[in-house]
Amino acid sequence: MHLISKLNLTKTNFLSLLLSLIPFSFIAGNMLININIILIIISTFILFGLNPFKIKFYLIDKLIISYFLMILFTGLINDIFTLNKLFWGTKFWTTIKSILFIKYLFLYFILRFLIEKKIITLKLFFITCSISSLFVCLDIFYQYIYEVDIFGYQSIPGSRKLSGPFGDELIAGSFIQRFSIFAFFVLPFYYSKKMRPYMKYLVTILFLIFFIGIILSGNRMPLLLFLFCITLILIFQKETRKYLLPFIIIFPLIFFIIFNYNAKVKSNFKVFYTQISKIVTIVVIDQNFESNNTPTYLKEFVSFYETWKLNKYVGGGIKSFRYYCHQRQNIDPDSKFTCNMHPHNYYLEILTETGILGFIIVLSIIFLILYVSLFKKYFIKNSLMNNHFIVPFIFLFFVEIFPLKSTGSFFTTGNTTYIFLIMAILIGLIRQDNSIESKI
Repeated sequence: MHLISKLNLTKTNFLSLLLSLIPFSFIAGNMLININIILIIISTFILFGLNPFKIKFYLIDKLIISYFLMILFTGLINDIFTLNKLFWGTKFWTTIKSILFIKYLFLYFILRFLIEKKIITLKLFFITCSISSLFVCLDIFYQYIYEVDIFGYQSIPGSRKLSGPFGDELIAGSFIQRFSIFAFFVLPFYYSKKMRPYMKYLVTILFLIFFIGIILSGNRMPLLLFLFCITLILIFQKETRKYLLPFIIIFPLIFFIIFNYNAKVKSNFKVFYTQISKIVTIVVIDQNFESNNTPTYLKEFVSFYETWKLNKYVGGGIKSFRYYCHQRQNIDPDSKFTCNMHPHNYYLEILTETGILGFIIVLSIIFLILYVSLFKKYFIKNSLMNNHFIVPFIFLFFVEIFPLKSTGSFFTTGNTTYIFLIMAILIGLIRQDNSIESKI
């Protein structure tokens, strides 16, 4: 019995360690993310067999399975009737990509199982998210001062963005926005007694580091999403409202100082303001999306709509937008605008690549998750109200699926891994409390 107990402890530590390495995998790149995912999947199968798929499937789970089946179906249909003839040198390439995409379905059910059954703990994950976010911020500060980061990555001359440890990928602000939130929960969740006298000072310092880090990264949308997420937490969590006043004072003050004393930051956000103003003018007043003055984002919307009409109901298959976009009708031969790899919005991409049917399934999944998490946590009296560990996952999920934002591709390694990671842990934590009724 002692040996079994010791073995279970080893399983817990090992799988918790693999989960905690995910934020560092994001820094290292897609190859390490994939290796990390595969290690989690294979290790769980070795240690627990098919048990992750013997849990009771609820409506959310069935919808997720149906969406992956939808991806396989639409990829196969498009390969047979269109893509193999028009674009691909390799037969059934979209179908192959759809099959490889199934690893995220395995990741979802495995993480949900491990969290629900309390096989792994989240303490180390919270800590590594915090450390990695602080590391990226400090590396950006170093790169800002010396124009090279600690790994030797040069800042791009004349660029408004700093990459930090991400090299030629200018995504440092997005990483900080996604993983830094956990730093605000490590101390109150795991070290509350020791750190309580210093909590308000540490929270303020952490906010300043992350806030300045995102500003200097030059990623404007992640900055807005970071502030949006922090604001939601302050509003909904009564334990954090005491930090609201310092937050309200510090945020505009720091931004004002950096904006006025840093030429790149000033130029960056002035351009951002100009772009937003131009978009509002074109959408509300001019309604001319083909003008030479029309921003790229709006032209991408037009290209999305015409591309979507080619495969309205089942879509063109994952990562097919870049090919179907060139086949759309009403292409202006004199236009300098060319098709992008994706329409830069999750929902538009889901519509073009899995059609109306896939879009309805995804919306159903999102609404059900928000209902069993956000709504039941804050608006219905039940055991979930006392579960504080789900708080960062609720709001990070809400911010990630927020429709009114520009995004990378939904179907890329980094974005898909992050979405299913947050979703699986969130559902797993809710299932611990048995807070999902059998019908949901």
